[in-house]
Amino acid sequence: MPESPSAVVESPPGGDLPAGPGAPVGVDRGTLRLALVVGGLVLAVLLGFGLGRLNPPPTAASGGVPAAAGHTHAPGTGAHSHGGADVTQADGADAAGLSISSGGFTMAPSAVDFAVGRAGELRFRIRDERRRPVTRFAVVHDKPMHLIVVRRDLTGYQHLHPTMAADGTWSVPLTLPQSGVWRAYADFTAVADDGRQTAVTLGADLAAAGPYAPRPLPAPATSTTVDGFTVGYQGTPKPGDTVPVRFTVTAGGAPAPLERYLGAYGHLVALREGDLGYLHVHPGPQAEPGTVTFWTTVPGPGRYRIFLDFKVGGVVRTAEFTLAVD
Repeated sequence: MPESPSAVVESPPGGDLPAGPGAPVGVDRGTLRLALVVGGLVLAVLLGFGLGRLNPPPTAASGGVPAAAGHTHAPGTGAHSHGGADVTQADGADAAGLSISSGGFTMAPSAVDFAVGRAGELRFRIRDERRRPVTRFAVVHDKPMHLIVVRRDLTGYQHLHPTMAADGTWSVPLTLPQSGVWRAYADFTAVADDGRQTAVTLGADLAAAGPYAPRPLPAPATSTTVDGFTVGYQGTPKPGDTVPVRFTVTAGGAPAPLERYLGAYGHLVALREGDLGYLHVHPGPQAEPGTVTFWTTVPGPGRYRIFLDFKVGGVVRTAEFTLAVD
C-alpha cells in the first residue's frame, strides 16, 4: 500500500511489482491527478478566506442619520432596520424607560422641580458613556426625539416633541397640572460617528410639590369615547408573545377619516402599572378606513395603561384604556 498520494510505486507494464532494490520507482498518474485537484481546492478555500478577511462585505452601519421614509414603529420598539442602517436596542426585550441610564446613554435634566399648574420648561441633555452631549439623532416617526410625560398613577399623559440646540440641549414647554411625582421618558435613536444607530428609552422623575393622592386605574375596558369619537380595540396580548391589537375609531357609527400622525394612522404608548415600564409597540399599515393595528408585546402579567393618539380634522386626540394581562 502506498504511504501517501504523492509518493507511490508505479506498476510496470506487465502489472507485476518490481522485485528488488534496483527496480524503477514512479508516480501513478491517476493518483497524481487526484492530488492536484485536492490541492487546488484547498488553495482556493484558503485564498477565499484570506480575501474575505481583507475585504469584508459592506455593512448597513454606513447609513446616514435619517431613518427610513414612512417608518412605522412607535417609540420603545426593539432592534430592527432603519432605512438600511443596523439599529441596536439598548433596552432589551423587556419594558424600557426604567432607568435614567441605559446602553451607555444618560438623560441629564437641568432641573426636575416644577410648580403645579404653572407653565415651565423642561431642559435636558443626552450624554454618552464619556459624558459628552449627544448631538446626532435619527428621525423616527417624523421626529428625532419623543418625550412622554405621565404622573406615576398613569394620569396626565402628554406626548411632546422637544427641540435641540447646537450644544445638544433639548427643551420643551411643560406644565404639570397636578402635584406628585411624574415620569418623563426620552425616546430616541442616537447616531454614532460611524453611522451606527442605537434606539434607547430613558426615564427620569420630575416633581410637582404638593399633596399627592394617587388615583386608582379605571377598570379594564375595550371601548371608550373621546370628543364624540368611539374608540375600541380587539386583541388579547399575552406575556412574551407578539400579537396584533386592532383599534377602530368611529364617529356617528361610521369609520372616522383618520389622518397620518407621526408617520402612521395612530400612535400607541403602553405603560406598566407599578414600575411604569415603557413597552414595545409596533404599528402596521391601515387595513380598513378608521382602523389601525399594532403589534403588541407585554413582558408579563399585570395591568397596563395604553394611550392611543389619533388625528382627525387636524386635531390629535388620545384614547386611554386599562388592559389586564393574565
